[in-house]
Amino acid sequence: MSTVATWPTQAETWLDSKGKGAWIAAMVLGFIFFWPVGLALLAYMIWSKRMFKGKRAGCAHRNAHIGFKSSGNTAFDAYKAETLNRLQTEQEAFESFLDRLREAKDKTEFDQFMDERGKQAQAPAPTAPAAPAPTQTVEL
Repeated sequence: MSTVATWPTQAETWLDSKGKGAWIAAMVLGFIFFWPVGLALLAYMIWSKRMFKGKRAGCAHRNAHIGFKSSGNTAFDAYKAETLNRLQTEQEAFESFLDRLREAKDKTEFDQFMDERGKQAQAPAPTAPAAPAPTQTVEL
């Protein structure tokens, strides 16, 4: 019974050792032979984040890995750390600047809307022309 319990773990380990391509191939084969197996593999890959692992998992992950790798030269490593910190600070300042621009644009658009709405409320409502009075006819 222990063999039955460990075969999924062994399969997972084997697929992990082969890389993301093996997972995708297993999923495609699962869809071809019996679609619920392919669907289960797809759900597992998304749930376990296997679809997003790898060398190109994300810019932040890649930059963090590169930024912390030592070159062996302390002067260069200090320069690199200082440059990365400066760039991080500049990025945060730029994002803050963009947020302020968005807020200013939103405020301008809202103020314009309120001004137009206020003008419409103050303008007198157009009066409808009076209906002609009905004429009375007297029969003799």
